Amino acid sequence: MLDVILPVVQVLLSAILIVLVLMHSGRDTGFGGMGFTPASQGGQHIVERNLTRLTLVVAALFGINTIALFYVL
Repeated sequence: MLDVILPVVQVLLSAILIVLVLMHSGRDTGFGGMGFTPASQGGQHIVERNLTRLTLVVAALFGINTIALFYVL
């Protein structure tokens, strides 16, 4: 059963991870360039920090799923 579920989860996690990474952008683009971060503060806004945290969680799940796939398949 796991040999069917894990590859599907891997594809979904990879697509989500690609979208999350593309949402991150360099300076003055992405969420920061869209006006979420005031120019006078210069730091990351809460949306950017939450996006970073979400990306790290999905990346960790992707890594764990990759190891699980190695042992199952």
